[in-house]
Amino acid sequence: MKVPFIDIARYEAGFQPQWLEKVASMSAEAQFIGGAEVGALENRLKSVLGVQHAVGCANGTDALQLGLRALGVGVGDVVLVPNATFWATFEAVVNVGGVPVTVDIDLKDGGIDLQAFEDAVKAERPKAAVVAHLYGWGTGHIRALRALCLQHGVQLLEDGAQCFGVRHQGESLFEGALISTASFYPAKVLGAAGDAGAVFTNDAALAEHVRRLGNHGRTAHYGFGDVGWNSRLDALQAAFLNLSMNYIDVRIQSRRQSAEEYRRRLPEAGLTPMNPPAGYVENGYCNVCLIPNVSQKERLETSLKARSVGFGNIYPGAMSVQSGAAKYLKKHYGGTNAELLSKSVLNLPLFAYMKDDELDYVITVVRDAMSGGAPS
Repeated sequence: MKVPFIDIARYEAGFQPQWLEKVASMSAEAQFIGGAEVGALENRLKSVLGVQHAVGCANGTDALQLGLRALGVGVGDVVLVPNATFWATFEAVVNVGGVPVTVDIDLKDGGIDLQAFEDAVKAERPKAAVVAHLYGWGTGHIRALRALCLQHGVQLLEDGAQCFGVRHQGESLFEGALISTASFYPAKVLGAAGDAGAVFTNDAALAEHVRRLGNHGRTAHYGFGDVGWNSRLDALQAAFLNLSMNYIDVRIQSRRQSAEEYRRRLPEAGLTPMNPPAGYVENGYCNVCLIPNVSQKERLETSLKARSVGFGNIYPGAMSVQSGAAKYLKKHYGGTNAELLSKSVLNLPLFAYMKDDELDYVITVVRDAMSGGAPS
């Protein structure tokens, strides 16, 4: 058997005829920029995520940059960034002229280290901070983080690229954020047919600023009130996402079931998956195991490869140690948990519509490898 790390083609199988029909009709009518599909998607996102404003854009990285620019982050402004995240979180700060300061993470859930974050806030007096909700949930300290930022006048942007559909204490995780972002990269829980993203907020002025910046700073067709750039969400991507939204609840439920099966059975096979913090209902984005023994990790990865099971390492390097960070990074706060995570993390296959026999096979391969069995 072969089990891929992710199977994107499986997602759209149920609506491929509708998608092809939609592409044909929109192409015939030249509906490529803006229009009904984009408006419909933004309205659906607002409803599902419990936010008052949703602004589509070209990709998740642009969403971060638009959000930071809308918050007023510019040249020389200090911005706190988690030391464990995807590179886009770090580079977005640099791309808007900000000065990144990294903050260590908590190995219990992959979220930010609250004490290190507070130390950085008091010492650096940042203009803004970014936290990344990794692994299909959010940090266990989210309310404390929001309150701390409010107390110290730090504008908090929440990178929600991996947390679409996550709920915290009965509410959408996006609902309580000052400003948050999503990536609709095809491999995400809600994925497009290419690149796409969005920015969410309950602040009308922020939303209008984001929309203006993503459309060349326009105040009228040939009137420009700011220097922005072109980051419009194209209509075909919006149409694909609208079709995907019809299936999103079923997909997330499927992911959650697979994640729960891993948590139930992997300890018997010698691995313990990371759990969402209390109060969270995850979206099943990722299965996360931390393997402290390097030789054991190497043996497991060798077995997974030999027996055709896909896996990932999300993420294999902390921000503060990336070669590209050296000339931009001002300082790091906290310890080395992000580096430890990058060396020990292993992600097993987890995607919507995984089959029982696929899960059985993955767990069997893990059990054999962890017990010292040779790859076969």
